[in-house]
Amino acid sequence: MLSILSSILGPHRAVSVYVFLKTWWLAITGAIAMTAIVAGLLLLNDDGAHEHHSFLTVAVLSASPINGDIKNGVIASVRLPDGSATSITSTERPVAQSVGASACIEKRVYVESGEPRYRFKLPRYCAAS
Repeated sequence: MLSILSSILGPHRAVSVYVFLKTWWLAITGAIAMTAIVAGLLLLNDDGAHEHHSFLTVAVLSASPINGDIKNGVIASVRLPDGSATSITSTERPVAQSVGASACIEKRVYVESGEPRYRFKLPRYCAAS
């Protein structure tokens, strides 16, 4: 490699470039790899734009307070209107305290993929719709 560099850059510069590359090749390779990974994730990832679809009142199958205290939030399994079940987490205290035998959830749909996402809302949102 030194002979190739010296034919391109000259003997004095070739030694400097060779020593630099020999010392920092791992850091340079790592930086290039991380840049490629981040660029790939940004290109493949959905932009995250979503829109509101509806508010739904659903049955709660089970609910557990986070860290044993409802003030920290709740993790609950709910039955969706299509018959499937999903788990939803909320760390907002007023919303977590409103989860009982039934709960109000918001259905949000991602624009690009059409994939639905759900989150707990206060009961007043379901009563208004």
